[in-house]
Amino acid sequence: MTGSTNRSWNWDDLLDFIEDGRVIPIVGPELLRVQVDGREILLHDLLASRLSERLNLSPDPDAANFAGPDALNRVVSRHIQLGGHREEIYPRIRSILKESPLPTPEPLRQLARINHFKLFVSTTFDSLLEQALLEIRAPAAVDSLAYVPNNVKDLPAEIGQLDRTTVFHLLGKVSGAPEYVITEEDTLEFLYSMQAEKRRPDILFDELKNNHILLIGTSFPDWLARFFIRLAKGARLSGPRDSAEYVADATIHRDSNLVLFFQNFSYHTQIFPEGGAVEFVSELARRYLLRHPPAGAAAPAVPPPPADAAEMPSGAVFLSYASEDRPAVERIRQGLEACGVDVWYDRTNLESGDEYHLKIRRNIKACSLFMPIISATAKRRLEGYFRLEWSLADQRALQIAPGVPFILPVAIDNTTAEEAKVPSNFDNLHWTFLPGGDVRPDFANRVVSLIRDFRKREKGLA
Repeated sequence: MTGSTNRSWNWDDLLDFIEDGRVIPIVGPELLRVQVDGREILLHDLLASRLSERLNLSPDPDAANFAGPDALNRVVSRHIQLGGHREEIYPRIRSILKESPLPTPEPLRQLARINHFKLFVSTTFDSLLEQALLEIRAPAAVDSLAYVPNNVKDLPAEIGQLDRTTVFHLLGKVSGAPEYVITEEDTLEFLYSMQAEKRRPDILFDELKNNHILLIGTSFPDWLARFFIRLAKGARLSGPRDSAEYVADATIHRDSNLVLFFQNFSYHTQIFPEGGAVEFVSELARRYLLRHPPAGAAAPAVPPPPADAAEMPSGAVFLSYASEDRPAVERIRQGLEACGVDVWYDRTNLESGDEYHLKIRRNIKACSLFMPIISATAKRRLEGYFRLEWSLADQRALQIAPGVPFILPVAIDNTTAEEAKVPSNFDNLHWTFLPGGDVRPDFANRVVSLIRDFRKREKGLA
């Protein structure tokens, strides 16, 4: 069964929450795709295969194919069936990992590029996530913590007060002792320990409760997915709460009973409807980097919309300009769209007809920000449709509460407000100078922030 919960997936909401520092990614084994001998394999499948060889397990038909989310659990179970001991497994896995350093999985590198993530919770015992963060964010330091039932560690502070990017291994980290999760019994013991008042990592669980959580490729079976979310949120899932869960996981996505449970009893849980964790991370990173291009990197190429596009995306930025300034306006559009901002301006120069007038009025009424382009051309043109647009925007601004930005005048040369003969209210606004239409990072970031505030107001969140 495929499908989603009652709430539809909303990329803008998720990205806004991430930028607000209110999302904690919980990273699982589905992202650990490593290249070995020219082929891609999941780390846990690789470990299960090499561990079964090292333990000389018999080719029993029920245990010959050690692959899938529970591969290691089945290897250990087979080893115990043949007279082995559970404690023998942990140092062997550590040895396997130490013998051959693994390349960093690309999905983890993509996650590491999302700089607003300061705390990562890992449900795996390896160090590949730390490896990715050090590669992408160097020279920034990375703290690594691990929960162990007999040696409880907690976050040193709330997310907003963390000095370094932190990875918290919730189910333990690889060592020679049985202090990390391999089997289903290990999982049970770790979760049982976390419920005890003296063994609960209080700061971590308070952060999980009060923030949105993003479960990426955890591969939890039905019972564990339900219980883990309940444990993390600290309240009945069907009750009212201020935070949500975003789930991108191929295993959960295919589990019709679990999807049905979320639909009926966990109204705040959203399931990524278009694939598994790897596809999700790729799309998330793409959208995030459109909003936040890396410093010094060329802005991603964004194809212009068709010339006859008439519909304005909801909450877009409205660019109003004299037609002679179109080259500079096009550069402004490209600079803003490279940061993920929807931009609308008339490309037809029709400037006539009742339907056109209605479209312009609708778009000025619905846009998030109105951006009049000031120039020597605008100064010379004492008549023009753009002047009607400026007047309509000025009228809408009168209906907006003081202090709420709506009109953002942009000058593309040295023309002043007085020379350009703009509406009187424009004089009292903060002007931005973008010579030739070249968008600076600080201006783009301000526009992104203002649009985020606009969306919050629309949803009644501000």
